Amino acid sequence: MYTVTVIRDFMAQHYLIGGDWGDENNWHTHHYEVEVQLQGKQLDRHGYLVDIVEIEDALSQVIWYFKDKTLNELPEFNQLNPSIEHFSRIIGEMFARKISTQNLTALVLKLWEHEAAWASYTLKF
Repeated sequence: MYTVTVIRDFMAQHYLIGGDWGDENNWHTHHYEVEVQLQGKQLDRHGYLVDIVEIEDALSQVIWYFKDKTLNELPEFNQLNPSIEHFSRIIGEMFARKISTQNLTALVLKLWEHEAAWASYTLKF
């Protein structure tokens, strides 16, 4: 099994809803780090699972959409608590729609909220 990984960071804001989480219920900023891992058994004719330039371009497009925004105000989070778990799924699904998946068996999206806390979402192909 081959794995290719690209990591990027960005800033975005949110506030948690639906419970009492103290300061997390107030609008605040996170310096997120996103790691996308693509897995597959077969390489293409160039010896790539997916060209890293394609991965970087797709990830940049997804990050640009969320960068410096308040997540609660975006349609993807309508009536949804903007938890790191939900956010990792949303980013992973958006990314998957932008990338060539013909050689892939899985995509794992890890999203760090800070250096000690992350969530991940896995898509199987």
